[in-house]
Amino acid sequence: MKSSLSKKLLRWYQAHRRSLPWRGDPDPYAVWVSEIMAQQTRIETVLPYYGRWMQRFPTIAALAAAPQQAVLALWEGLGYYSRARSLHRAAGIVVAEHGGRLPKDVGALRRLPGIGRYTAGAIAALAFGLDEPAVDGNVKRVLSRVFDVAEPVDSAAGERRIWALAGEHLPGGRAADYNQALMELGALVCLPRSPRCGECPARAECRAYALGIQSERPVKKSKAGVPHHTVAAAVIRRGGKVLLAQRPEGGLLGGLWEFPGGKQEDGESLPEALSREINEELGVAIKVGAELGLYRHAYSHFRVTLHAFACTLIKGTPRALEAQSITWASLAQLPDYPMGRLDRLIARALME
Repeated sequence: MKSSLSKKLLRWYQAHRRSLPWRGDPDPYAVWVSEIMAQQTRIETVLPYYGRWMQRFPTIAALAAAPQQAVLALWEGLGYYSRARSLHRAAGIVVAEHGGRLPKDVGALRRLPGIGRYTAGAIAALAFGLDEPAVDGNVKRVLSRVFDVAEPVDSAAGERRIWALAGEHLPGGRAADYNQALMELGALVCLPRSPRCGECPARAECRAYALGIQSERPVKKSKAGVPHHTVAAAVIRRGGKVLLAQRPEGGLLGGLWEFPGGKQEDGESLPEALSREINEELGVAIKVGAELGLYRHAYSHFRVTLHAFACTLIKGTPRALEAQSITWASLAQLPDYPMGRLDRLIARALME
């Protein structure tokens, strides 16, 4: 049975939905890839990545058979690299345990790496037509405003309330369009700042609009200040090559390559910090030379200012003491190594 809200959402979605390459294609793999890519990322950013990905890895079997470095290289720039690693790992499980086909069951989907409650619901609804809600950040914002949810949406109580509301208004047999309508409304109209209430099909039902408190919804738990780290990186040359280290698999930017270095500790100068880090990571002594550049980036939970220095080996042979691996790469080879944003900026500067 359709509620007044779901009827209005479905009519609005039919008239205003964007044309996206995975819409209208119920292929579960396409839905899965698009949902993982779109997490915490703007659709406009996702589109070219999605096209390249589906061309390079057109099937789950093709993804499972690919080396991780090829997967990370194609993902470079999308951020949150654990998503790519989990997608690759899950593809291998799907091939080994499910005959290369995503399971329809929500429980089985959630047992795959990288698939949580939202992604499982989205795949079940969009790919298999099951009556499952899918609550992402856009949906939380829409429903918290329409129903004036006072609980923080990132709390257990708030999560339960939002998921219950999403399920309560889900029209049987129309879960795919309903979920996408909520997401689309949040992306195009019910914006985080300056929502376009005059264009909203749910305005008559929206309690926050009636009370004039749209800007106060959704409520979120207060967060501690975002920490800032100062980091130094070493550009160590040998002949026409530079030294790269591969980050440990399980940590931040796992599996990506970097110019070795690390955080500055209290009381250290940047050259002192870099010399200590290189000794700990590679077992060698270096002479720190001129600063080559300064780079800044904000991750989800902290900010980084990175200083890159030209360095010279003065004692020892580099060993991968803390990295997965190390290698000497020519400048022409640097594009072949998947890197995080800051290290890619250093690489580009060196190539230029």
